Amino acid sequence: MATYAYRGHARVIEAIEGRLSEAGFRREGEIEIADFVVTYCTSMTELEELYFGDDGLAQLLAPGCVAIDLSASTPNLANEISGVCAVSDIAMVAAPLVAKNKIAADAFERVNLATFVGGDGDAVERAMPLVEAVFGDVTTVPDAGSAQLARSANTIQTTAEMVASVEVLSLHQACLDSVSSLDVKGMTPDATSPEAFFVMEAVKEERYEGSYTVEMLLADLSAAMMMADDYDMILPQTEAAFHLFELLAVVGGADLSPAALALVFAGEREGEDAHGLNWRRAEQLYGDGHAHAHDDPDAIDPDELGFDGYDDDDEFGSGFGYSVN
Repeated sequence: MATYAYRGHARVIEAIEGRLSEAGFRREGEIEIADFVVTYCTSMTELEELYFGDDGLAQLLAPGCVAIDLSASTPNLANEISGVCAVSDIAMVAAPLVAKNKIAADAFERVNLATFVGGDGDAVERAMPLVEAVFGDVTTVPDAGSAQLARSANTIQTTAEMVASVEVLSLHQACLDSVSSLDVKGMTPDATSPEAFFVMEAVKEERYEGSYTVEMLLADLSAAMMMADDYDMILPQTEAAFHLFELLAVVGGADLSPAALALVFAGEREGEDAHGLNWRRAEQLYGDGHAHAHDDPDAIDPDELGFDGYDDDDEFGSGFGYSVN
């Protein structure tokens, strides 16, 4: 029986461990003797530290081991990890996690997960049984960087549709709540895409819990923007979406599903609401309260939010990945 070790976000391994076992893979605690090592981080800083830091995987994994990374990163970082691992005779495969329905309660169900698999041909062939046990939809691409480019394309488009659906619902509700000549009672906006439908249904049912979280979406968006930055370009729509979800994370919604973005549009609040969101935290970071936030026991450090922030003035390295249509 092949063995694997896991390093990274606990929520992912909790979801996939059972089906890996059913597929004939035994989990091993010691990475030095595992045949495969699966990783998933929600921060590229964390991912780099995991592979390149003191006692990092690039140093500890046994020659011949296959590292399978499910994280979102830039093509440059993915290829860099692959190159460094190759020096130590460690094969690296990028298989970034893509949830088709990001709002589903069980978003990590196999049928709902897709990936783009890239790496050395032999490594991909060896990794494929494990990858197919995790993902219901697998597309092979030329290399690790290509996998990240394809993931970014998916992230950018689906996020735009999710944000648009929340805006539509908020606009419709504003019309209902206003003194208006519009007769909109009994009307409901129609979804124009699967992503919009998933979000609209969740918001109508006030269903804001899910296994794929705002923290994970922010990691996906951050990687896409860092890639664009390498080409001296900006993604205005993606950046706007990032900052909206970042606000949701700041007030305590990092572990909610992306549908919880509707709560940001729901109007002014004070203190903590029914969903556990503390709106005073936003005032501390973005408003007048920032100067004395350190005196508040509920104050937060932006660096502790669990995902990579994005600053237009920062310099991020990334390379070019191959686009597969």
